[in-house]
Amino acid sequence: MYLNDIYTIGANLAGLPAISIPCGFVQEGGRDLPVGLQLVGRISPSRCCCRFSHQYQQLTDWHRRVPSGYE
Repeated sequence: MYLNDIYTIGANLAGLPAISIPCGFVQEGGRDLPVGLQLVGRISPSRCCCRFSHQYQQLTDWHRRVPSGYE
């Protein structure tokens, strides 16, 4: 799990706005594992990451789906 987390701390260390949103599932070992899309923005007063994430959620239903075995 540590190696998975190592890719998510770069934005925090650089002080960049970032967000991770659900975007699908991948089959591994006979189970569905969730996949996240990580967006990293530039330093600015704009809320680009939040606006994009909100629009993505409006267009998809990944945030409502539950992996098999967790119903």
